[in-house]
Formats: sequence, C-alpha cells, structure tokens
Amino acid sequence: MIKAAIAGATGYTGGELMRILLNHPDVEITSAYSTTSMGLPLHTAHRDLLGESDLLYTNELGNPDVLFLCLGHGLSRDFLEREAIPAHCKIVDLGNDFRLDPLFTGKDGSTKFFVYGLTDVFTEEIKGANYVANPGCFATAIQCAVAPLASSGSIIDDVHVTAITGSTGAGKKLAETGHFSYRSDNISIYKPFTHQHLGEIYRTIKRLSGIEEPYKVNFVPMRGDFTRGIFASVYTKWRGFKSTNGEVVESQEEAVEFYKKFYSGRPFITVSDSPISLKEVMNTNKCFLHIEMHNGYIHITSIIDNLVKGAAGQAVENMNLMFGLDERAGLKLKPSAF
Repeated sequence: MIKAAIAGATGYTGGELMRILLNHPDVEITSAYSTTSMGLPLHTAHRDLLGESDLLYTNELGNPDVLFLCLGHGLSRDFLEREAIPAHCKIVDLGNDFRLDPLFTGKDGSTKFFVYGLTDVFTEEIKGANYVANPGCFATAIQCAVAPLASSGSIIDDVHVTAITGSTGAGKKLAETGHFSYRSDNISIYKPFTHQHLGEIYRTIKRLSGIEEPYKVNFVPMRGDFTRGIFASVYTKWRGFKSTNGEVVESQEEAVEFYKKFYSGRPFITVSDSPISLKEVMNTNKCFLHIEMHNGYIHITSIIDNLVKGAAGQAVENMNLMFGLDERAGLKLKPSAF
C-alpha cells in the first residue's frame, strides 16, 4: 500500500482528498496533518467522514510515500522549507506555488522540479515525475476546452471565457462573499480579466501552440449560488482543419471529431454530442465538453467538479500516473443527477 500524508487536511480540498483516498484500493492515509486540530478525529472538520476512519489529526508527517499539499496558496514553499520530507517521497502540490515557478531549492541544496499536472495533456511527463503542481480549478476546465485548438494551431483570435464556480472554490475561510446570505439567489463577477489562473492557461497555450505571444484570453469569472462545480463557456474564431485534398473544413461535425480524437483514451474527458449541464459531473473526476459552431466561431462548453477534477480528484489522478497505477483507481465515482 502507498502511504499518503495530507498537509492542510481540514480544508475543503483536504477533506475531498480524504474521501477519495479512504476508498482507494492502493493507498493508506497515514497522516492527516493539521496544526489546529491535533488529536481530534477527522469528522470534527468533515462531518461526512463520521464512521469512515479512526484516524486523528496530527502535526507529524511520518514516513509517507506521497505527500499532498492542500495548504493555502503561497504556503507550500514555507512548508517544504520547514518540514523534513523523506527523500523518496513524491509530492503533489494543490496550491499555486509551483504552477508557474516549478523550481524549489531546499535547505540541503537539493532542487525539486514540479511538472505541471494537467493530466489530460501532459500525461507522459507526469508519469516520470516525482513532484507535480496540480492545476487550478478554473484553469483545468478552460485548458481542457482550448488545448485541442492550441495544439493544432487553430487559435487565430482572442479567446473569450465566462465561467461560473460554486462557493467551495473560495476555500473554507469565511469572507463576505462566501456567506449564505450573499451567495443565495445571487450571482456576481469577480477578478474580471485578472484572475490568477490566467498565467497557467497562457503557459499551456504557449507550450502547445509554440507561439510565444498568444492571443488574449478574456476571462470573466463569476460566483454562483451553489456549492460546487464549474461551468465554463468558451468561444473564439474558427478556421477549421485542412482536409485530405487541402481544403479547409469548418463543419461542426469535423470539430467534434477532432476533439474526440484528441482526447481518445483519456478516461475522464468525454465529448458529448448533446448539450451538457453541471449536475452530470458533480462528485466525479469527469470533464464533459460540448462543441458547437456559430457564424464562424467555435463554442466549447466545459464542465467539472471544482473540488474533484479541479483539485483533489486530479491530484489522485496525478498520483496514480506517478506510481504507475491504473489512472482510474479510486476515481470511479458516479454523479447524482437529482
């Protein structure tokens, strides 16, 4: 069994990670690290884990084979500086510390390089990695929508994105915009055109397209009046693909088939022939895409659960790849449609 430690185990992402790993056939959670809940059972922070585990929160990592960092953004580097991490231990960071700056040099002078863990695009790199930077939730949904376009050189104009997320995307700490009285029956925009996940998105587009200065991604994030999930609406101008006789084919059918071929063999991405809705992926590690053409534009709908595919689920998927396990292990989760 792979011994797993989770740092920041009392937060939303840490709780989601424990829900998955407690049912993973190849993993044993040996440390739920928390400096605020030491000695308390898991269910004191995550009530749904009552009766699921006798594990107690601790401030000791032990000797894990894999460490998941579910800390606040900007805290992972400090944690790695402070704690003694076994040399053999693989690391998956769910924060933003290493997504754009992948190098970390510890006190002992050794350097760690964090591979960007967008599992459905950089699969082979992840398989050979010891350290992975898990993508952000919005970044995952949007990149899954645009990766096929970027890789084929089909982005010829600005990409426009409007995406709405549930309240869990803001984390467990209370803020005015996270209160029930604010969120209920309400929708609002935040960080338009400046969201922190844009850096990840641009970096992937550059890597896949080979274009150093890609077209802009005009991203408008929204807060939704629900707890979990991301619904992203993405569109851009479309020039199609060249057919065997050299003619450009711009049909919707051609675009759909290209997306299906691009993600062929990827266990958690499905291109739907019919329109999609958010409940279809809730509580799963799935990403559903739907493609349509409108007046020279390609429109992609992308939906994920922000806590699973957008965080803990993709982290486990990364771990599975890193350890040579079945990528679907522990992640065969069925949504509740009603």
